[in-house]
Amino acid sequence: MPSKLDQLRAMTVVVADTGDLDAVRRLKPQDCTTNPTLLLKAVETPAYGHILDEALAWGRKQGGSREGMVAAICDRLAVAFGAELASIVPGRVSTEVDADLSFDTEGTVEKARAIIKAYEERGIGREKILIKIASTWEGIRAAEVLQKEGIDCNLTLLFSQVQAQACAEAGVFLISPFVGRILDWHVKAGGGPYTGETDPGVLSVRKIYASYKAQGIKTVVMGASFRNIGEIEALAGCDRLTISPALLDELAKADGELPRKLSPENVEKIAPLPRTDEKSFRFALNEDAMATEKLAEGIRSFVKDLRSLRTLVARRLDEAKAA
Repeated sequence: MPSKLDQLRAMTVVVADTGDLDAVRRLKPQDCTTNPTLLLKAVETPAYGHILDEALAWGRKQGGSREGMVAAICDRLAVAFGAELASIVPGRVSTEVDADLSFDTEGTVEKARAIIKAYEERGIGREKILIKIASTWEGIRAAEVLQKEGIDCNLTLLFSQVQAQACAEAGVFLISPFVGRILDWHVKAGGGPYTGETDPGVLSVRKIYASYKAQGIKTVVMGASFRNIGEIEALAGCDRLTISPALLDELAKADGELPRKLSPENVEKIAPLPRTDEKSFRFALNEDAMATEKLAEGIRSFVKDLRSLRTLVARRLDEAKAA
């Protein structure tokens, strides 16, 4: 019998959630996603030192303020890793807009356009790239603008039905509803123990998936942020699942039958939700303590790692100047 990973590939597009180029070559996913945390980890790996060195050398030639130089180098690093990944995977690569722009619609749009231009300068078309944006009201509005320009977006840090509904109305290409972080919140709140079938993160994604399919919404649902393979197995059949190399390896070693859990032909009939506006979106999100807290926490975490990356780049620039 094929491994559970091979069975999963037959019903779901498997995406690798990593910046580790060697892992992507070995695991052969269809797509690849990254975020500031994964990028920071990759940059700190000696094997990829040449990518950092190239970006630093390029940055020193750009001139301008030190702060501007550091930011430009970080942008180049994100695109450099994305370009490497795009040369390996047959599908898409998600590159994240700076998390500190999560509440800045205009800034997010400008940054996304710059990222796409940087990829095009490397000969990589926009059809290979997804711009990853936090699912804030401002982020969703930015994605709406970008989608109309033919720039496909991946709306991340998504924890609630209202976020998913707003993304669908904005014509977003893909959403990344989180599973493991929802589980974390409920466990911390004293819930559980949970199985794959009762996991609150799994149930959240299933609800979003059913809502989309019942309404004929074309936005792709890509479950993300997994804590164990039980969560993944419980979402077998979802449009896409983005999975860490460690869990992909675990699935590759696992045998036994993997039944399909989600199918567009077999979903609960859900009445269409009322359209969202800014007031209803913010109120519904505020009513959901878990989604509010995890969205804010996720943005803070990504900003922290982005600042760590900028600090690392600044230090390397200073070392080169002193040499």
